[in-house]
Amino acid sequence: MNVQAILRSKGRSVVTIHPDASVERAIAVLRRRGIGALVVSEDGERVVGILSERDLVEAMGRYGGELLGVSVAEVMSCPVVTCAPDDSVADLMAEMTSRRMRHFPVMQDGRLCGIVSIGDLVKSRLDEIEYEAHSMRSFIAGAA
Repeated sequence: MNVQAILRSKGRSVVTIHPDASVERAIAVLRRRGIGALVVSEDGERVVGILSERDLVEAMGRYGGELLGVSVAEVMSCPVVTCAPDDSVADLMAEMTSRRMRHFPVMQDGRLCGIVSIGDLVKSRLDEIEYEAHSMRSFIAGAA
């Protein structure tokens, strides 16, 4: 299974935020959308950073009560590790584990075309395992 299959199922919508936006605005968007990261982009196509819950916790330690007025650009992670639609789920799971990250923006021809999270990858892998198990049970029942 690859990223393209996940995007077909979940869609290609990506929530982005401008690097000049305030952290207060970013937190409001994260909360309203119920997501764990925002792709930072000036135009919705090129990725300049990513802002995750982990980035916010680290920034809180650095800025304290002043954090809400700080710009996203000051606390985002960059450069951003991205993936491509043809990347395999297994490879991305290994990469997420080794880098201790939970989100991969998906890039195609230099443009943002989706995002996958560790939850998306785990769900995909579980669906694949369930399909394989069902196929094996059907094969065994048919052979008996």
